[in-house]
Formats: sequence, C-alpha cells, structure tokens
Amino acid sequence: MHSTHDTSQPAIASHEEWVPSRYALKVGDIDVLIISDGVLPLPTTTMATNADPAELANWLDHMYLPPDKYDWPLNVLVVQTGDKTILVDAGLGTQFPGFPRAGQFPSRLEAAGIDLASVTDVVLTHMHMDHVGGLLVDGVKARLRPDVRIHVADAEVKFWAAPDFSHTVMPSAVPPVLRSTATEFLNQYRGQLSIFKDEYEVAPGVLVRRTGGHTPGHSVVDVKSGDKRLTFAGDAVFPVGFEHPDWQNGFEHDPEEAMRVRSRLFRELAESGGLLVASHLPFPSVGRVAADGDAYRYVPIFWDY
Repeated sequence: MHSTHDTSQPAIASHEEWVPSRYALKVGDIDVLIISDGVLPLPTTTMATNADPAELANWLDHMYLPPDKYDWPLNVLVVQTGDKTILVDAGLGTQFPGFPRAGQFPSRLEAAGIDLASVTDVVLTHMHMDHVGGLLVDGVKARLRPDVRIHVADAEVKFWAAPDFSHTVMPSAVPPVLRSTATEFLNQYRGQLSIFKDEYEVAPGVLVRRTGGHTPGHSVVDVKSGDKRLTFAGDAVFPVGFEHPDWQNGFEHDPEEAMRVRSRLFRELAESGGLLVASHLPFPSVGRVAADGDAYRYVPIFWDY
C-alpha cells in the first residue's frame, strides 16, 4: 500500500503581515504603542546640511547606508491611560505623492485594533506635512469624535500663518506642500484646536512641552508613570544627531536653536535613563541615550515580546 502526502505549499502571508509595523510597551501603568507610518526617501544631504561632505560620507558608510538617498523612518505614537486614548502626530497621509511608501498610519491604527472614534486627544509635535497629513486623509475627520481635542503650541499656529523657509535646505518641491498642508489642516480643524503656550498636561502623566528649534512651536511629549519615563522627541532628534549633535537638518527652520534643543534633550535623557522615541529614528525607535565624551550614543532596547 502506498501512502500519499499533501504536496501543496502553505499559504504565504502578505508582505504587510511579515513586516512588523507596531510595537507595544508599558511605561509604568501607561500603555504606549509605536506605529510606523512608513518611510520617506530623501537625499542624504538633508540630514546634515552643515557637515563636511567627506565626514557625512564616512558616517553613512559606517552605518551601511547608501551615499545619496536614505529612507527616513516615520513613527507615530498612541498613548492609552485611564479613559484617554491620545494620538501623537498622524503621519503623512496622501499629501506628497513623491513619498508613496509613507501614509500608512490610518490603516495600521485600524490593524492594531484602535478605532479612530476612540481617540480623545491628538497632540501635534509640529505642523509639518508628515505629522498632520494623516488627519487630512478622506474619511478620517468623519471617524474622529466631534469633541476630539488637538493640542498644538500657540507659536506653531502663528508660524504657519506666514512660514519662514529662509534657513531650511529642503528639496524644492517640499516647501509649497508644507504650506498648503498646514493651511488645509487649520482650515479643517481650527475649531478643535486646544492651544497651549509652553506646556500642557493632556492626561495624568502625559505632558506636552514646547521646545522650539525645528519649528517655533515644535514640542515633545513626556510620558511618566511611577519611576518610568518615555519622551517622544518628534523631529528634535535624527539618527546622525547622537554622534554629531551639531549637525543641522535641512528641515529645521531655526537650525542653531534646534541644535541647542537636541543637546538639552540628550543631556536630560542621559541623566534620567528614560526611554526615547522619535519620529525619524528606525522603527520601533525605542532606546536610551548614553553620554559619550562630547557626544552621545543611542542604545536601542532589546526587543521585548
């Protein structure tokens, strides 16, 4: 008698299922979820506009990165505490067709089991298109609760009334879209804005504070519970900044102040031992900062599951 066996191939999971796009952790009693909105392919020169080209090339080579273009990660944060579900930034949406691999936030939020209607608060680190664009995706506003509060610094709202790009070094196609996106966002959501001056406690243990630098109203979010702490640094921190805090980013509207902000945050985190998450560090971007002479080291956490 002869036996038979099934020679069919197992079903292959989709690419989207294979690649992790969310990472959950606890900060004391507070639940935090990092969601990848995708990546932004940009010229490597934009990450260090004042660096010696040879030094930048050496850094890229040391990091096994291509010399010309770099896929900048884009991360969004969700904080759940008590009866609050707080969204920090909203990704790119469909604002810039030149970045087709970003704009994943709405579908990935849904895949994580978080209904937009459950979001009680949105915190914006700033109003660049890759941080507010997800709120402009068709259908998103209709799914958000009518009483959702969107927290943003007063200086940020005022800046985008007449933005100054004179100190930035961006691809030429970007500034017009930054302007139009900020205008569209304010037109759609002005009635839901909760504007703060320097800092605001969104929920117990969740504080947003203005740093300035990257934009005048750029802000970071501190999550604290017991002796645990996490800081979502928005665009105050980029991968090159640990070893070279003085290297300026092409998207910084006040690069000198941004450099000072970055150094202050690194000192804070090195002293406190708190966790760091940032918009453009490689997903899931959770790590710590260690002092290293006059510079710093980024120490990724061990993936915990």
